[in-house]
Amino acid sequence: MRYTVGIDVGGTFTDFVAFDRSNNQVEAWKQLTVPGDPVTGILTGLVDRVDPAEIGNLRIGTTVATNAVLERTGAKVAYITTRGFRDVPFIQRGNRQFHYDMSWVKPKPLVERKFCFEIVERIDAKGRVSTPLDEQSVRDVAKQIAGSNVEAIAVCLLFSYLNPSHELRVREILQEELPDLPVSISYDVVPKWKEYERASTTIADAYLKPIVASQMIEMRSRLDDGGQTAPTAVIKSNGGEALPEAVANYPIHLLVSGPSGGVIASRFLAETVGAEKLITLDMGGTSTDVATVINGKESFTTSFEIEWGLPVQIPMLDIRTIGAGGGSIAWVDKGGMLRVGPQSAGSAPGPACYGRGGLQPTVTDANVVLGRIAPDNFLGGKMKLDAEKARTAIATLGNQLDMDVDQTALAILRIATTSMIGALRSVFIEGGLDHREFILAAFGGAGPPHAAELIDEMGLPSAIIPHNPGQFSAYGFLHASARVDRQRTMQMTSRDFEAASAQALMAELIGEATAELHQQGYKQDLLVSCRLEMRYLGQNYELELDVSADLTPATGADLWTAFHNAHEDRFGFSIAGETIEVVTFSTTVSAKTKNPSLPALPQATAKADPRSRRSVGFIDGRHDTPIYWRGDLLAGHEIEGPAVVEEPASITMVLPTQILSVDAFGHLVLNSKKA
Repeated sequence: MRYTVGIDVGGTFTDFVAFDRSNNQVEAWKQLTVPGDPVTGILTGLVDRVDPAEIGNLRIGTTVATNAVLERTGAKVAYITTRGFRDVPFIQRGNRQFHYDMSWVKPKPLVERKFCFEIVERIDAKGRVSTPLDEQSVRDVAKQIAGSNVEAIAVCLLFSYLNPSHELRVREILQEELPDLPVSISYDVVPKWKEYERASTTIADAYLKPIVASQMIEMRSRLDDGGQTAPTAVIKSNGGEALPEAVANYPIHLLVSGPSGGVIASRFLAETVGAEKLITLDMGGTSTDVATVINGKESFTTSFEIEWGLPVQIPMLDIRTIGAGGGSIAWVDKGGMLRVGPQSAGSAPGPACYGRGGLQPTVTDANVVLGRIAPDNFLGGKMKLDAEKARTAIATLGNQLDMDVDQTALAILRIATTSMIGALRSVFIEGGLDHREFILAAFGGAGPPHAAELIDEMGLPSAIIPHNPGQFSAYGFLHASARVDRQRTMQMTSRDFEAASAQALMAELIGEATAELHQQGYKQDLLVSCRLEMRYLGQNYELELDVSADLTPATGADLWTAFHNAHEDRFGFSIAGETIEVVTFSTTVSAKTKNPSLPALPQATAKADPRSRRSVGFIDGRHDTPIYWRGDLLAGHEIEGPAVVEEPASITMVLPTQILSVDAFGHLVLNSKKA
């Protein structure tokens, strides 16, 4: 088939990128998202753009799981655990989000206590059965659930990651007694230690299972009815693709499906331009996502939190999200202070300038008022913006602050920028990273307008604006590979390291991941990587080290040396001779797919000419500013600020103190002017 199509369903826009294999060309476009009905936006966006008969496959990033947990619209869950542990989801952890706020309360779990049940069984810390499973207690619980409005069941028994026999039997009994209810067991979802984290993750999987399963079925059916019959894959939180029916079984893996595309594309960007360290800024209509790509590798985590205190411990791309987007609403709080977000105008009604009924001022309205976004060039001129409505909304807010329109618009943008700086700094500080070594990759429709001010205020060396930044996440889906992660806790130390057991467990995990890829049709050119989570005995947090799958006794000494070195690099010290504990074994098996490559841009032979000029507001006031069209720029072109570079789905600002250059592949690179 001729085309691979990547689709990113966002809160404001649905983005499309089509890769034409016949000529290695990429086409990108946008369609307004239909709130509550993402498939309609997909079908509308595909009509008359790509011949359905020529589409080899669709790759879709979806926010269905993200929205369900954030909006608390998931299923009614029953939680089943070992006798004496039903309150684990409510006890949570002893730490607090705000240490000195006496009114702070713990976040509510995704399950009600009246639907938490205990059964008689016990596996001990060595994986041995200390109390056999009382099957009648399971059937008694099933009868209680049958008389309720429960829609899904989460099972998390003590130490089941060491011995899953009881959990597996409990699932069999529940399927006999309650065949219509989906069941999530912790051994399948997250076979790792730490009871609260396991419970929270398993509950979240069950919470999502009915809604994700139904939407995956509905999506496939409606795509077929709409003539889009190409095989469809859904992008998971780890950046890999999977069949819709596969993710329906483990919906927790869709939690950050959409934002993962931008990180995948950034890895390809880093390879293309030879950047060793990138920090990504993906700013869309609703939120901003931040991540890193270091030495050609994305950063992964198993410490994601739905909200503070509600952890999800599955392998996923390490993406930080804040509520700052082009549609973020500016408002005045009770103390008279200007705030921006996290509330968003979304796509309906959208910012005031959309002319769809929105009255509240947003970041996009501020950019329009300041002349940064041209009303007649939004989406390449396909969507006209109402500058007067934007001005009215900003002026109304300005009246509350005793500020004129330009001052108010600039204040809105500076607050949004400050929020993004906070997100970037948190990534640098928590990772022990030097920001002066990182290039900012700015994308999303709203990312490039803010890149210039971000690198200026943060002291980053430069910023790069990739091709089609407004659809960059969808473009990343074209580069996604089929990927399966497996992890399991088995504790041992440097004093009693059992190489045979370690190697057997790693081989088992590789076998499970490989089998799942085989089921998806991927059987050749599989890539395998293995890791261990380790710590000094007595520590509470682990470091992850890449290791060989061949864990022989001879590798032990090298393993401990590697951990000492990694600890020194990460924390600035190591403890020679200290006992090291291996906590979790994990592996990744992936299948490489054919990806588009970027053709080199023709070399410029003359100076770039602006298409027009207009008054644009900067921090130091308005400037008569040249306006360039990105499609006119060639490799080697340089533009001194102040300037604006327009393209169909975004604009790039160049401050008066900066210079923009175009590299061999057409990426825009922002730097400060040399003194």
